[in-house]
Amino acid sequence: MAESKSVVIAALIANGAIAVLKFLGFLLTGSAAMLSETYHSISDTGNQVFLLIGIRYSNREASRAHPFGYGKAQFFYSFLVSVLLFGIAGWESAKHGYDAIMHPHISGQGSAILLGYTFPAVWVNYGVLIGAIVFEAWALKKAWAGMKKDIEHHGWSGLKEAFRKTTNVTTLTAFTEDTIAMSGAGIALLGVYLSRVTGNPLYDAVSALLIGIMLMGFALALAWENKRLLLGESLPRSDERELREIVEGWDGVVSIADFRTVVFGPEDVLVTADVAFGEGIETAEMDDTITALEDALMEANGSVSKVYIEPETRWRSRLGETAE
Repeated sequence: MAESKSVVIAALIANGAIAVLKFLGFLLTGSAAMLSETYHSISDTGNQVFLLIGIRYSNREASRAHPFGYGKAQFFYSFLVSVLLFGIAGWESAKHGYDAIMHPHISGQGSAILLGYTFPAVWVNYGVLIGAIVFEAWALKKAWAGMKKDIEHHGWSGLKEAFRKTTNVTTLTAFTEDTIAMSGAGIALLGVYLSRVTGNPLYDAVSALLIGIMLMGFALALAWENKRLLLGESLPRSDERELREIVEGWDGVVSIADFRTVVFGPEDVLVTADVAFGEGIETAEMDDTITALEDALMEANGSVSKVYIEPETRWRSRLGETAE
C-alpha cells in the first residue's frame, strides 16, 4: 500500500507542475497540441487525487454494513478516473484537434520575453514539452518499480500478464498514465516542431487529435480492467489451483465439494471451501484441521486475508445422525 501511495504522489507532483507549464505554453503560442496536452496533464493530476482518495478510503476498517472492508474503493475510484477524467479529457482533446484540422491556423509565430531576452514563443513549447518528458520519466520510473515488484512477487511473465491479472490497480493506473503522458508529450513535441519548420499547422492539429484518441483508448482499457474487479473476480486460475491442491492434499481431506476465491481489494482475497473429511474424525480434530488449513492457505498466498472452510453438507449430516 505504501509503495502504491508513493507512486501516486510522485505522479501527482509531476503532473501538477507540468499542467501549469503547458497551459502557459498554450497561452503564448495558441498551439492546438499544447492545449490537448494541457487537458491531458489536468486529467492526470485529477487522476492522482482520485487514486489517493481511493487508497485512503480503502484503509477504513470493516463494519457491519461492509463486513469485508472497503478494499474495492480503489477499483471504484480508478474506474471513476477512466470515465470522468480520461474520457472527458480525451474527448475534448480530440475535438479540439479536429477543429484545428478543419480550421487551421499557424501558431507560435510570436515572440516571448523572459528576463529581458526576446526569443520565438515556440521555444516555450519546446522547453515545456522536453521538461514534461523529463518529469514523466521520473514518475514512470517510480511506477515501473511498483509494477516490477508486483510482477516478481507473483512470478508473472511480464507487463501483459500483469495487466490481465493484477489487483493493484492504483500502481497499474499510474504506470499506464505515465507511459501515455510521455507518449503524448513526444507526439506534441513532434507536431509543434514539424509545424514550425514547415509552416504547415496541420502537423500540430493532427498531433492534438492523436493525443485525444490515445487518451480515450486508455480510458476504455482502464474501465475494462476495473470492471472485472468491481464485479468480483476470482484469483487467476494458476493461483487458485495452487490453493486448491493444498486443501486436496491435506491429511484427512477426502474431497472438495466447492472451492471459490473472490478479490475484495488489492492484496485482499476471500477463500471459501466446502470440504469432505474422512469418516470417524472427531469434531475437535476437525476443528484443528480446519484452522491449520486456513493458516496454510494464507501463508501460501499473501493476498489471501480471509478463509472460510466448512465440512461438506452431507458429512455434517452424518455427524448429526451419529450424535443422535
